[in-house]
Amino acid sequence: MPIVIITGSAGLIGSQTATFFHEKGFDVIGVDNNLRKTFFGEDACTLWNRYRLERNLSRYRHITADIRDTDAINTLFSEHGKNIACVVHCAAQPSHDWAANDPFTDFTVNANGTLALLEATRKYCPEAAFIFTSTNKVYGDTPNRLPLVELESRWELHPDHRWHARGIDETMSIDTSKHSLFGVSKVAADVLVQEYGHYFGMNTVCFRGGCLTGPAHSGAQLHGFLNYLMRCCVSGKPYFVFGYKGKQVRDNIHAFDLVNMFWHYVQDPRPGTVYNAGGGRHSNCSMLEAIEMCEKISGKKLQWEYREDNRIGDHIWWISDVSKFQEDYPDWHYTYSIMDILEGIYEALSSNDTARKSA
Repeated sequence: MPIVIITGSAGLIGSQTATFFHEKGFDVIGVDNNLRKTFFGEDACTLWNRYRLERNLSRYRHITADIRDTDAINTLFSEHGKNIACVVHCAAQPSHDWAANDPFTDFTVNANGTLALLEATRKYCPEAAFIFTSTNKVYGDTPNRLPLVELESRWELHPDHRWHARGIDETMSIDTSKHSLFGVSKVAADVLVQEYGHYFGMNTVCFRGGCLTGPAHSGAQLHGFLNYLMRCCVSGKPYFVFGYKGKQVRDNIHAFDLVNMFWHYVQDPRPGTVYNAGGGRHSNCSMLEAIEMCEKISGKKLQWEYREDNRIGDHIWWISDVSKFQEDYPDWHYTYSIMDILEGIYEALSSNDTARKSA
């Protein structure tokens, strides 16, 4: 059977990828060392999700390794060689707040780790599809220079702007902007992935995600806001909103819809391609709107506090234009709306908490 190697396999996107590709007949090798717990604390521990994969997927094999460990990565890739049909690279340090406290770890995980995986792929399975979960933070704070209009519950792009109808496309510049150190490390990885496609002709692709979400997220204050927001709403834990009057807008894409993008790419890879990948106009909300929806779904009032200072480099408004991907892969469609996503997170919270306690 073909093999897919998934880094960050116990995380949100990695675990969804493992399940999806397993159902498609792949043998799945997951690489994850639970570094998310180191980044964000006990609540972000992903062991519960790793154990869930090992219980439920008969052809899942777990490798506890650091993607920066080139010896471990090369050993794994050399063992399977050209039987590796796909590499899905989800492992990352994912928070721009956290990166400022330890830039070296942030950069080596996001940039050096990606380089180690690309080189192993080039050496042992050069025809495999290499899928990289990049981020819209590669554009820095350039979106904040767009002409925005303040509405009652959200900021919105001026209706005369060319990106109003569909969102921001891949032509937005990544230059002359404040990225955060996290954004810089992801830019380095993003450009590396592109270059291995253009220079070596490998089947590499960058998916520049907006907010990636779903029930399998181990949400924390610094990353995974929808999951963490609903958890706070249900548990009564206080939540903090940072800046922009709570009207900052994010598009949110369910992990399944993103992984389905991966699957379409694997069927017809295009070397060195970049796609914006988010909920687009189909699935988006402001912070205030998200709070209102969480309260409606849970039947509880969120205990939240507003802080005037926004996070450095944070976007005021982001909605992805996914039309480039839809033009290349017209059979791909969204399956989850923002309400579908939040209802799924709410329904999964109690079972996930039980799983964590038994992990």
